[in-house]
Amino acid sequence: MSRRPRTVGELRGSGYRPRPVRREMRANLLRKLERRETLFPGILGYERTVIPGVVNALLAGHDFILLGLRGQAKSRILRALTDFLDPEVPVLAGSEINDDPMAPLSTWAERRLDEAGDDAPVDWLPREARYNEKLATPDVSIADLLGDIDPIKAATRKLTYADPEVIHFGIIPRTHRGIFAINELPDLAPRIQVGLLNLLEERDLQIRGFPVRLSLDLVFAFSANPEDYTNRGTIITPLKDRIASQILTHYPPSAELAAQITAQEAWVEREGGPDVVVPGAVRHLIEEISIAARESDLVDQSSGVSARVAISAIELLVSNLERRRFATGDEVVHPRVCDLPLLAPAITGKIEMVYEGEQQGAEVVVRKLVGAAVLETFQSEFPEVGREAGSGGEDDTGPYAPILAWFAAGNEVTLSDETPFAAHLAELERVPGLLELAATRGDAPEQRAFWAEVILDGLHQCVKLARQDLDSQITYKEMLKFQLLKPQRRRPGTPEIH
Repeated sequence: MSRRPRTVGELRGSGYRPRPVRREMRANLLRKLERRETLFPGILGYERTVIPGVVNALLAGHDFILLGLRGQAKSRILRALTDFLDPEVPVLAGSEINDDPMAPLSTWAERRLDEAGDDAPVDWLPREARYNEKLATPDVSIADLLGDIDPIKAATRKLTYADPEVIHFGIIPRTHRGIFAINELPDLAPRIQVGLLNLLEERDLQIRGFPVRLSLDLVFAFSANPEDYTNRGTIITPLKDRIASQILTHYPPSAELAAQITAQEAWVEREGGPDVVVPGAVRHLIEEISIAARESDLVDQSSGVSARVAISAIELLVSNLERRRFATGDEVVHPRVCDLPLLAPAITGKIEMVYEGEQQGAEVVVRKLVGAAVLETFQSEFPEVGREAGSGGEDDTGPYAPILAWFAAGNEVTLSDETPFAAHLAELERVPGLLELAATRGDAPEQRAFWAEVILDGLHQCVKLARQDLDSQITYKEMLKFQLLKPQRRRPGTPEIH
């Protein structure tokens, strides 16, 4: 490999020619398209929607904004843009704003070249250092983004305030010849957004009235939630007009695709822990919780339900299985439906509720979301629960008849996330016909136990069985006798029947 040029003279002799960053990104993107390379590794579900929009914007040389709800990989896409930059570019050594040695921009760089000429040293800037981002908050100032006069620099270097070198550059000019991203753009104060107008249209920067004009070479990329999500601010109309492309992001269209994303992001394969198994059916069930939240009238849909709900939930599930392994001594631990209530901490902090949801309380809302997810899984895997099921009459011939008849006789089942698997399976075996029906979804004992729990909770969601929760225990009982009981105020510490 030939030695990289280390001085301006060597760089000029190598045949190097400056190239605008937009043209650089376009050329590298075209090369990747020709080779059919994966453009955004790790981004799933956007192959025919968001990614084509980003590619088209880059090919057109556009600044763009990703508009979507929380947890839709907007920041990850922005940070992946560095893959379309050259591996490294030459900069004048010591420059604050990445001056191109062949096309200097700052007053300092011009003076440096006048003094040293072809002997001026050159550094090489890697692509990762050419990307900067700023989280928009109301306290962000023009000085943070663009720059301001630095009185300390003026004093130590004995410069007058008329000298452009007294300027302390902000983060945007320090990203010259790179990509600058602003996350949550509507949160930026309107007067600060006005300061971006010239940058987006004329690529011009002015600081504190200095007569110096810096034509910055930048690609701007933004992200934002829809404007109805927050009352903290909006994107001003002139700024919207100057952002050439607006690209809408979205949540995964199916639970299967969402499960792939969760499997990619969640910390499930852990070293040094017990042998834990999370089957595909359980992963699918956890994704159904997020889907139920995105469809619930109790959840604020303008806020969105992040993909982090399922990611955090499955991580907590694995942790609960690890805990059970050491408590029970089972060699291998599998998930149970009675594990799901313990996933509430992963859900409550990630959903915003409407007034009705707040009145019911986060725990109640989470329980309803988990119940809706179990019901969706139950209805997709097992026969429909008919009206005759559990009636006790001669017409009660459905697949759930022996199960409901057993409960109607006054029997009950208590399940816990802390019992050994043998005891857990034995408790389920007490219900006539339950494991036989569950065996239609899987022959292994762990599969039959899981699907048996799905059947029991599905019958509860269909109002055929009562369910009583006490700490980590769930008890299923006959429904009718609880319907005949007169409602009473529940004392603190007593179990809830629902």
